[in-house]
Amino acid sequence: MKLDRDRDDSGRAKQARPRDALGRPLPYGSAGVEPVSEEPLPPMETLSFARELLEAGRPFAAHEVLEARWKASPEEEHILWQGLAQLCVGLTHAERGNAVGALRLVERGSGRLLEYAGTEHPVYGLDLAALVACARRRVDRLRDHADGDVT
Repeated sequence: MKLDRDRDDSGRAKQARPRDALGRPLPYGSAGVEPVSEEPLPPMETLSFARELLEAGRPFAAHEVLEARWKASPEEEHILWQGLAQLCVGLTHAERGNAVGALRLVERGSGRLLEYAGTEHPVYGLDLAALVACARRRVDRLRDHADGDVT
């Protein structure tokens, strides 16, 4: 176990280091954004909070909220929450200017969400196909911009 990471008494990694709005670590003592709780919220609260974080330009924090739900969810819902978290990581990469990472994570998350959409499990009011399309459009715009296409 590395000793230079922040961990709790059981050795689990903790979010003690300050971070910027896109989740990048800042030097200790810096003023970063307020961290989100690592405790899972109920499904609808998770979605509402993640949406607020996305609207505030904090896709990395939205990912953390969704990841907490994913780890606490019933097994049959894991791919829903994991897919949503991966879309947010993809958007984080897009905001950081990493087109390749953004595309990979959005495609991984999209695959999970489209797979989940074919099940009878709850979607909590989400239009999964529309979420996938929106995330793909954002990544495509980034890729087009990186390629010099400003349309």
